[in-house]
Amino acid sequence: MTSGTAALQERRYRILVTGYAISSYGTFLNVVALSLYVYAVTDRALAVGVFMAVRLAAGFVAGLTAAAVLARWSAKGVMFWANVAQAAALLLLVLAPDGFRTGTLFAVSAVVGASGTLFMVTLRSSIPDMVGEGRHTWANSLMVSGRSMAMVAGFASSGVVVSLLGYTAAFLVDMATFLVCALTVLLLPMPMGPAPGNEESDDEKGSQGSQGSQGEESVDGTGREGRRRRVPAALVALGAVPVLGLMVALRGIDALGSSSHNAALPVYSTELDADNPAVFVSVFWCVWALGNVLVQQVLQRYTKRTGRSVGALGFGLGTIAMSGTFILAFAGLPWAATVLVALLAGAADGLTEVSYTSHLQTLPSPLRTHAFGLSATVENLGFGVGMIVVAAALDVFTPLSVVGVAHGAAIVLALVYVARVLRGRGAREAEPGSQEREGKGESGAGSARGGHRDGAEVSGG
Repeated sequence: MTSGTAALQERRYRILVTGYAISSYGTFLNVVALSLYVYAVTDRALAVGVFMAVRLAAGFVAGLTAAAVLARWSAKGVMFWANVAQAAALLLLVLAPDGFRTGTLFAVSAVVGASGTLFMVTLRSSIPDMVGEGRHTWANSLMVSGRSMAMVAGFASSGVVVSLLGYTAAFLVDMATFLVCALTVLLLPMPMGPAPGNEESDDEKGSQGSQGSQGEESVDGTGREGRRRRVPAALVALGAVPVLGLMVALRGIDALGSSSHNAALPVYSTELDADNPAVFVSVFWCVWALGNVLVQQVLQRYTKRTGRSVGALGFGLGTIAMSGTFILAFAGLPWAATVLVALLAGAADGLTEVSYTSHLQTLPSPLRTHAFGLSATVENLGFGVGMIVVAAALDVFTPLSVVGVAHGAAIVLALVYVARVLRGRGAREAEPGSQEREGKGESGAGSARGGHRDGAEVSGG
């Protein structure tokens, strides 16, 4: 790849990330605005919970079907229409007559949940094609930094926008952000129409590429040509790389832990200051985002200087650090110590996000899509189940105990995961030629894309 081509790829990717950050701002703005609007329209707290459940369920289903969608449609087309669909849903909500508002709200919830998941699975799995080999960590860091800053801006401005401008203005702002993101997608030098081939051919290529003849077997048990039964591509993806299944499981438990601190923060903040409960939450998330952005700068410089990524081990260690700091955030520490804890939590969260995403991006293209789709499904499941369990537990137990149990489970599984990674690394170092593989990347690079192996949108925050 020439330097001119690389520079053009980088410039277009930066434009896309800018559009993604703008749409993320609108998303986080509407996390607040839509929840308040649901309650205002229905006057029932249960409706707010059902609204979130519909959104998570739609994301769960979208994660399962993402690979099939991407087998038939180009990544550019999927990302473009995912943004357009969310913008159209919000416009429909603005135009809906009073008698249809409730039904429209839940339709919007489903569209936003499904389209958001499809967009994130497509973006993460397409980054290697957008920026080229060896640029995964830089690209993922840039993406996470943009989302982190958008999260703070969205949450911080939501109260002002809703209070001063009203719900309709908030929805129109969010609609505009999705249209901006769709326009940046159009600038990508990628085909817009249906993908060549079909789902079956892509899955077969992925299965044969990673397992050879083991990817399918004869129905009648003979060696004759004929109808064959294929191993599900998602299972092939999990078996293609050592400890990948455990890695995805840990991501799901991490999502459950994230649900605990998201639900517990308002409760804990109210206990600290009943008159101004928003102060602690706002300060915590602002400092968290600062830590997240700072660690991205460190990761980008580390990758540029060494040519290596943090890899699978960084994901495990980052998960331990992140879960530990989130537990400490509810320990009643002095303000100065809590600010430091929030900074470290954001840094650890950013590390896990980049290392996890970069690790999955080194899978071959068909399996990479299945892995990201499965990961999104597991994350939505973990977060959704966590919100239900945690909400019930907070009525009985303290925020510290609830967050301690949820994130403690993530720490236990992360310790098992780190032990597996270290054991696998030791075994590889004992093999002939291990020095050459270690020079190419972390965590068993040889098993994925032709010998190079290096981690949301559900956000870890």
